[in-house]
Amino acid sequence: MGSVTEAARRLHAGGLVAFPTETVYGLGADGANPAAVASIFALKGRPSEHPLIVHFADPAAIGAWAREVPDAARTLADRFWPGPLTMILAKSSMVPPEVTGGQDTVGVRCPSHPVAQALLMEFARIGSGGVAAPSANRFGHVSPTTAQHVREEFGGDLFVLDGGACEVGLESTIVDLSRGTPVLLRPGAITRRDIERVLGVSPAAPDASAPRASGTLAAHYAPRTALWLVDAPALPAELAKDAHAAVLALRARPADAKVSAWIAAPADPLRYGHDLYANLRALDRAGAARILVETPPRLPAWEAVNDRLARAAAGAGDLDDEP
Repeated sequence: MGSVTEAARRLHAGGLVAFPTETVYGLGADGANPAAVASIFALKGRPSEHPLIVHFADPAAIGAWAREVPDAARTLADRFWPGPLTMILAKSSMVPPEVTGGQDTVGVRCPSHPVAQALLMEFARIGSGGVAAPSANRFGHVSPTTAQHVREEFGGDLFVLDGGACEVGLESTIVDLSRGTPVLLRPGAITRRDIERVLGVSPAAPDASAPRASGTLAAHYAPRTALWLVDAPALPAELAKDAHAAVLALRARPADAKVSAWIAAPADPLRYGHDLYANLRALDRAGAARILVETPPRLPAWEAVNDRLARAAAGAGDLDDEP
């Protein structure tokens, strides 16, 4: 494992570093360095118009990266930072257009993982203090929740800080506060109801004028194997069609099931989300023609899980191997 001091030095020199957060591992560059940020897009194969999130250690740094910080943003920061919440705000002049995909808004977050905090504090001491980072994987693929997942994506040349398995396992909640009314762009561990309890209003659904935000494309978080979402009553019939499917279900494997792999997922939505990407990676390695995922309950507590699965199903099997 590389050291935090070395990682911060590399960021200051314009290099890339993979680091853990409580959500997933990020692929970071100096958020104030346009050339360094551009190298993230090149390594991931990420479209340049798809914006990044700026991470910093101290919630007070929000004023350096956002030119307008509404009261709602300060209220949410006081309650949920450090933690798995990203807010979309009007960007400051410090933020290069490479970070935002050319938009006038920026995503900002203060992660709680102790290794991320140590890295960002050290980088604040020697550099800009802001690390622009998407997830540390090839664009559109399953997000990494361990350092080994990152190495599987990029090989051994990338500098990786190993902070163990991520505590949450799903990407941060993203709420847009740049247009007055709060809008939930991506659900996560901080739920719609959590935000409503703090702000007194439930965040609205995205509309056509919502800012582009990280991880909100229809096809995302996808394994290379085709993934099908199957309601529980239809699962036996789908298994009968394909004796070599790989299965993620909310039940144990039946004794007569002929499958390449079967993972019985936790019935608790937080545990399910924590394990989801590791489970999808394991099933992707099973050599099956299809991954069948039993559709989780359509309940508010499962919103983030269902969001990721829907995007994974939309993109799975269509991803080419990238250089």
